[in-house]
Amino acid sequence: MNIDEIKKILPHREPFLFVDEVLEISDKKIIAKRTIEKDEYFFQGHFPNDPIMPGVLIVEAIAQTGGVMLLRKYPGAIPLFMGIDRARFRKIVRPGDTLIMEVELLQERGTIVRISGVAKVNGEIVCEAAILAGIKK
Repeated sequence: MNIDEIKKILPHREPFLFVDEVLEISDKKIIAKRTIEKDEYFFQGHFPNDPIMPGVLIVEAIAQTGGVMLLRKYPGAIPLFMGIDRARFRKIVRPGDTLIMEVELLQERGTIVRISGVAKVNGEIVCEAAILAGIKK
């Protein structure tokens, strides 16, 4: 799934869209990627002489990846964070890195879902988190 197809599902837009391409997708699992460019807006202040992608934006990339998987069922809906559990940051993400996000649906009750995700760079986990989200129709 390319960026244009992602934009038909996900309500996010640049500069706050953190999914470039979906590599695999099913009703319960998705794998997507995001190439981190050297001119990303957040590197201007985080940090000017030592650019590091903010951890919260890596979690956002995981959540948006899950959103693509979930919102296929709810066209036009908006996914909302309700909670983040067990978020851990293992490695730094820098300009030029490609994030691979792997997200799995753990539980679904109506429009409330729990997903688990990891973000990897070069096969190594850089972030993992469990996310509780609601779907606003």
